[in-house]
Amino acid sequence: MSEYKMDPLLKNIRKIYPISKNSSEQLKGIFKEKKFKKKATLSFKNHISTKFYIVKSGILRSYITDDKGKEFIKFIYTKHSVVGAFCSLIRKKEKNVIIDCLTNCDLIEVDFAEFKNLANSNQEILQLYNNLLELLFIKLENRFYELSSLNATQLYLKFKKDNPGIENLIPLYHIASYLNITPVQLSRIRKDLYKTK
Repeated sequence: MSEYKMDPLLKNIRKIYPISKNSSEQLKGIFKEKKFKKKATLSFKNHISTKFYIVKSGILRSYITDDKGKEFIKFIYTKHSVVGAFCSLIRKKEKNVIIDCLTNCDLIEVDFAEFKNLANSNQEILQLYNNLLELLFIKLENRFYELSSLNATQLYLKFKKDNPGIENLIPLYHIASYLNITPVQLSRIRKDLYKTK
């Protein structure tokens, strides 16, 4: 993998923790560039995860299903997101989370065991890992806060602000699921907002 291709990714990684050039080279050594087609599944239900991903381009989702097969989207991931079934990765247990691609995706695949081994031998990578876990925790806490404190219209407007143009890239029913509302509710919200313009 060329230095030129990796520069933008490393730049974003260094925002999490400013690792040195030597640590960057070690990290790059366990990175694998992967291309996935739309609808490809990265993480299956009732399997133990061993890998996580960094999004170079594309959109993914993580979701769970109920006993009737209804889907509930937990997160939607876009460029530079870190994606994985982290409870399964850390605890080495089966999980009920499914991760798949909503568009064609260019990803960096990372074997979690290799990453942990690197973190155990490199203090900078260990600090990067700690900071990453903190960011993931904050993201999860913010998600719970938004779902419990914002109404449907506020949730939609915030989603649009955080993800400009995404409505033209993925089906609206996925957005409705992520916002924990029905597609009909989302259609009404969009219609009402259009009227007020």
